[in-house]
Amino acid sequence: MMLGMAIALTRDMRKLFPRFCSAALLSAALMAPFALAPALRADDKDHSRRYHDKKNNDDHEWNSHEDQAYRIYAKENHRRYRDFSRLKENDRQAYWGWRHEHSDALLKIDIR
Repeated sequence: MMLGMAIALTRDMRKLFPRFCSAALLSAALMAPFALAPALRADDKDHSRRYHDKKNNDDHEWNSHEDQAYRIYAKENHRRYRDFSRLKENDRQAYWGWRHEHSDALLKIDIR
């Protein structure tokens, strides 16, 4: 009797295992975009961030071009370069005031 049950179980398992594998593969494929989305968003945040200019009431995207302009600003104003996100609000606003007076063309920043 035990042998008959074992044979029956293996037959059932042969039918269920491919279904289980298919369901697992489909689940993994459907979950992959959700699993990768936070990593992609974190990568975007490292390259681009938005700041608000209170005086001119506009937003600025912080990217490599803006960082290049900020380095020029820091050098012209005899300031030590610091990460822009760590600056005090008054220092950021002073930069945005300067930035509105200095275009990319004036600073010779290639925006391609």
